[in-house]
Formats: sequence, structure tokens, C-alpha cells
Amino acid sequence: MLELLGLDTEAERVYRALLAHPDEGVSALAQRLMLSESDLRGCLDRLSALALIQPGSQEGTGFRPLDAERAMELLLARQQAELAAHQQKVEASRAAAAQLIAECSTLRPSTACPDAERLTGPAEIRDRLARLAADTQHEIMTFAPGGAHTAADLEASRGPNAALLDRGVTMRTVYLDSVRNHKPTLEHVDWLHRHGGQVRTAPTLPVRMIISDRREAVLPLHTSDAHTGAVVLTGEGTIAALCALFESIWQNATPLGTMADRDEDGLTRQHREALHLLVQGLTDEAIAKRLGVSPRTARRIAAELMEVLEARSRFQAGAHAVQNGWLPPTRTYR
Repeated sequence: MLELLGLDTEAERVYRALLAHPDEGVSALAQRLMLSESDLRGCLDRLSALALIQPGSQEGTGFRPLDAERAMELLLARQQAELAAHQQKVEASRAAAAQLIAECSTLRPSTACPDAERLTGPAEIRDRLARLAADTQHEIMTFAPGGAHTAADLEASRGPNAALLDRGVTMRTVYLDSVRNHKPTLEHVDWLHRHGGQVRTAPTLPVRMIISDRREAVLPLHTSDAHTGAVVLTGEGTIAALCALFESIWQNATPLGTMADRDEDGLTRQHREALHLLVQGLTDEAIAKRLGVSPRTARRIAAELMEVLEARSRFQAGAHAVQNGWLPPTRTYR
């Protein structure tokens, strides 16, 4: 009955029996359920891993079951965390595929790959982007990772952006959530809004990317330094995949004119993303880069998570996050 929520049939029987007969010992419970004590203890282990039973002070099995309402809330929360983690993997796979497309396209001579154009150096990239903007007739879609931009860069972009918007071109841009704390960026976004641009933010972004009229896409050759080189892609299948990636992230991003809400656990999306990065073993510097914040801010976010999770180490924070249903369990039982 509850297998979709991660609770197998035998473990569910044991949980129900514990609710009905909390004072029975292992032997009596095993006899009631017609299970061997070894199988019963295996079910208890699985229930404990799901945090549906806790050590008890009374005689009996040594465990007390979580009440049914709280148990179902916990299982549902865990299922939601697993779905979110799966979606994150899908987006990461799409991002990796997009980057691989860009990198592989540059390895082939342009004569052998007419759907890819390689750009070298900031000047060549800047000139090609100017041509791209001039040729755009309908829509520009942009991922802008890397955190806050300088006031000078933002000011310099207003002329080209104004020209696009004045021509009736739809502009949709996704920045990182971290720009919400950067006054020059917020002022620039307000300017974009007044001129008809649309802006949303996400905790992390997979790659810097510009798509024009769903027919051309510009991606960096190296995610670590977008200024060293780029590639312009025009293959129909490639563009379709990159547009799907953009739409997926745009759909889940938050319009910048609204507040970034905290969830039922009191966490922002940035906290959630940082938690996933922490349990992956990323350093503060790597997390800072992904979130578009300083290493000092990344350490502060990690400290806030550990405080909320009542953890004294990052390993313990990961364990508590799994117990709370904030992250899917690292192991599953069948």
C-alpha cells in the first residue's frame, strides 16, 4: 500500500503491528506476524532508516513508532525530496549535455561541422554577439551565471538591450538568486522591467548561454572562463535541446519582482541548493562559485544549515537532512 512512498510491504506490516501492539517484544511480534526474528529485525532496521520508529524507553522491541499522521508526512516529504533530487539530476544531465555539445563541436574543423562556429578571445565574442543581437527578430533567451555583474558592464549592456526591446524582441534572462542582494544588478533589472524585459532568478545555473530566435545559441568553451572562447551552434536538434533546458529552468525560476519565499522548513532555494552541494562534498569555494556568492557567504550559508539541522559536522548535517526528509536516503531497501 505504501510502496510508492518507499515503505515495503513487510516493513509496513511491522509498522502497523507496532502501532497496535507497542508493548510486545521481538519474539511475540515475530510470532504474531509469522516472521523470523531475523526478518523482523531487518524490517525494524528499514523503519529506523526511514525515521518511522525511534528508540523507546519501555520494554518491548526497544522501539516506539511515530504516530501515523507524522509518519505519512515524513514519507511524503521524503518522496518530494527524492523527486526534487531526480529533477536536479535531469537538469544537471541536460546542462552537461549542452556543455559537451559545445566542447565537442569545437574539436571538429568548421568545414566538417557547418553547424558550429568557434570564437576566440573577448573581442571576437563581443563582435559576434553584436551581430547576433542585430539579426534577432523575435526572442532572446539568456542564462547569466557568475553572480553579480559590475555596474559598468550593466550600464554598457543597456544600449544593445534597449535596441532589442524597442524592436519588440522578447527578452528573457535568468540570473542567480544571489543577485537579489546586489544593488546595481537590481537597478539594472528594474530598468529592464520598465522597458519590457523579463527576468527571473534560480539558485544555480548550468552554463552561460544566449539563444537567439531559437535558431542560434552561444555557449562558452570553458565554464571556468567565458572570455577565453565560445561556440555558436545552429544544429536543429542541438538548439531544440538547449531551448528545452532553458524552458525547464525558466519555469522553476522566481520572477525578480517577487520575494524568494522560504519553504515549510524555513529554507530558501539557495539553502536547499547549498545543502545538495554540501553533501556532494564540494568545497566552500566551489559552492560559492555555483551560487554566485563569495566563499565567506558560502561558509555562512553552510553554518546556517548546520545550525538549523542541529549538526556539529557536515557529515552529521547530511545525515540529519536525510532523517528530516530534506534529502533522499543514500541507500534504499527492497
